[in-house]
Amino acid sequence: MNIAETVKSVMSPPHKAGYPFIIGGIVVALIGLLFWKPLAWLGVIFTLFCLYFFRDPERVLPPRKDVFVAPADGLVVSIEQAVPPAELGLAPEPRTRVAIFLSVLDVHVNRTPISGTVRKIAYHPGLFLSAAEDKASDDNERNSLLLRTADGHDVVVVQIAGLIARRILCEVAEGQPLLAGQRFGIIRFGSRTDLYLPEGCTPLVAVGQRMIGGETVIAQLPPRAPSFP
Repeated sequence: MNIAETVKSVMSPPHKAGYPFIIGGIVVALIGLLFWKPLAWLGVIFTLFCLYFFRDPERVLPPRKDVFVAPADGLVVSIEQAVPPAELGLAPEPRTRVAIFLSVLDVHVNRTPISGTVRKIAYHPGLFLSAAEDKASDDNERNSLLLRTADGHDVVVVQIAGLIARRILCEVAEGQPLLAGQRFGIIRFGSRTDLYLPEGCTPLVAVGQRMIGGETVIAQLPPRAPSFP
């Protein structure tokens, strides 16, 4: 990302989930101007931080329908075989899981990895361990989405709370069709997003690689088996 693109991303309008925090910061700053100047500076700093944290830049999808894009910005911290969250009711068979850690500096808007229909949404309460740890996938508070593509592939995306993330927002409903790259939620203040790929998908990313939500290609759908008359 060049300097112009970086500036454009930083100056992006905020996600609507950030409005209460931004307005609160402005109110604190105004009160500080009237009664105590140091409070005003704290309000300004908090407002600027929230404008940065809740930024919601537009993204450009790759021109292919058979690929998975990153469901979040951040760093790939693990790629391994794992069973999807039990609350989704899927068969307990391991799938390839790509785990993305979002630091407090990353864009925290979650995006749909591939076009499909929301088959199930399941919330699971839990702990608030560091989202960079592997056990965060199993132990932390999470919200899981089961998507089904037009070809019948089941895809799982999991929003996971982190050490200081205490609020997972999911803005879609069961039965709702979603397009690849479409925003479906946000996690506030540091978190993790896991993507469970269908059988036969090989990841095209590596541990330590940085993701751009809605743009970075994570994997490709397996080719269809030839049909014979």
